[in-house]
Amino acid sequence: MNSDALTIFTGNANPTLAEAVASQMQLQLGKAFVGRFSDGEIQVEIQENVRGKNVVVIQSTCDPTNDNLMELMIMIDALKRASANRITAVIPYFGYARQDRRPRSARVAISARIV
Repeated sequence: MNSDALTIFTGNANPTLAEAVASQMQLQLGKAFVGRFSDGEIQVEIQENVRGKNVVVIQSTCDPTNDNLMELMIMIDALKRASANRITAVIPYFGYARQDRRPRSARVAISARIV
């Protein structure tokens, strides 16, 4: 990838890791607001132009798993709407991976497949 057209974004799960990766690649982290609405819902706003750029989102889905997973999905959607060329999710810890097959019964969800 051409580093001129690459931008790294992060959610709130592990910004220290994202900063270390960006530093190692001699890049700045992309500017984004990741916060909450008054009712607790996650809010993401991409605060720079990513049109035509290749974007990497570094976001673990560790505890709180559901919040971090939603943050990742909302950030990806915001980047799509901002016309990023390619979006790559780097997920150092993939929540729900333990449920990757049916254990005993046909009445059990396979949540890793859903995610």
